[in-house]
Amino acid sequence: MAGECPAPAPASDAAASDEISRENLALRKLVAVYRHLSGLALQNADIATVSQLIARHTNATVAVVSPTMDILAAAAPGETAGRAAQYVQDVVVHPRLAEVLSAASRARRALRFPDAGTAGSVIVAPVLVGDDVPAYLMTLDSAERPGEDTRLLLTEHAATICGVILGRETVVAAAASRVRDDLVEGLLSGRGQDAAEIGRWARHLGYHPDGDHHVLSVVVSAAKAGGDEADADAQLQRGVSAAEHFLSTRAPDAIISMRDDEVVIVLPEPAGGGPSRAARLGSMCAGRLGELLPEIVVTIGIGGSCREPAGIARSYAQARRTVQTLCRMERPGRVVAFEDLGIHRLLLQVPNLAELRGFAREVLGKLSLHEREHSSAYLATLGCYFRENSSPQRAARVLHVHPNTVTYRIRRVQEITGLDLDSHRDRLMAQVALEILDAVGDGL
Repeated sequence: MAGECPAPAPASDAAASDEISRENLALRKLVAVYRHLSGLALQNADIATVSQLIARHTNATVAVVSPTMDILAAAAPGETAGRAAQYVQDVVVHPRLAEVLSAASRARRALRFPDAGTAGSVIVAPVLVGDDVPAYLMTLDSAERPGEDTRLLLTEHAATICGVILGRETVVAAAASRVRDDLVEGLLSGRGQDAAEIGRWARHLGYHPDGDHHVLSVVVSAAKAGGDEADADAQLQRGVSAAEHFLSTRAPDAIISMRDDEVVIVLPEPAGGGPSRAARLGSMCAGRLGELLPEIVVTIGIGGSCREPAGIARSYAQARRTVQTLCRMERPGRVVAFEDLGIHRLLLQVPNLAELRGFAREVLGKLSLHEREHSSAYLATLGCYFRENSSPQRAARVLHVHPNTVTYRIRRVQEITGLDLDSHRDRLMAQVALEILDAVGDGL
């Protein structure tokens, strides 16, 4: 009939319209948060900022945890980060949560955990960086509420943004590490064009030229030759990593570089002198690694003191030569300073050890043969006699014999070898021959 009012819409249609409006509003909010999250990925944001954003929009506690349940970031509406982290800490102890994290990692998507000791559910999304899962984003609600699917989607997208941030941080850290390694290599090799350039490299690494430093070369080798090559490589890597960790925790003020089978440390010495920090730290490192990893051998060479950055390369070269000298002397597993090598550092520059042994044989070969045949103590007596500046009395005190015994033995040494120890030349030849025997063993 004309002029009649239209019939009111059925209640079911109005309810459906309201539901559609709510869904459209939720979708618009979801899109807005997605855009905000994507914007964070383009900015210099961190995972803590992402956690705060999700916590605010979901009105729930949000956390980023490592695979070992360490809390990397936490946020909750109206709470401090510390309070939020404590709440998360109480939840992550749930015995089944580790299984949920593992399942989310395998599925590569967000999962809901309905019973984690809270009134509501816990949503777990893996944070993907390439093929790795270095962390998980968790949304913890205190009560079940509508919109669970929205929170699931939001948590999953936030985890994606966290993956972008962590991936960027990883790339930046790797680039910084490469730059740092290049600077360290430049200092150790002395590649710098001039002292000013080397000084700039050293300052970037935190080197302070107002005090003395020593360079230590910590070389790891297998305790026994042979065996499975892959297993030996794994042992060496464990040894190098353990050495780097020990040194970095005991000497946070040092410059440390890790190589394939070596850790190099540029160590500042304390002001005012006193016992060598380098020798003490080297002994502690060798002892600790010997306890932890008996399958490896740690040999440590300590270079000479340096103060100016240009001296770092010289100290490192000395530390390496010390390790090489110990290996040629078949005395690995020791901690020795370059300055303590004495004449050995010169003798062992001879490429062919047979030449050294040949010289020692010419000088002391007859005496060595007499030692083996008669079990005499002539070589030991001769060495002590030289160390005590050719004094029979002082040598006798060290050897716990009568001075006349020392005098007799020295006379017999001259008779057997044909040396005249009153002659400077003969005395020098005998001393060098003894040093060779000490360095490369009695192979006469």
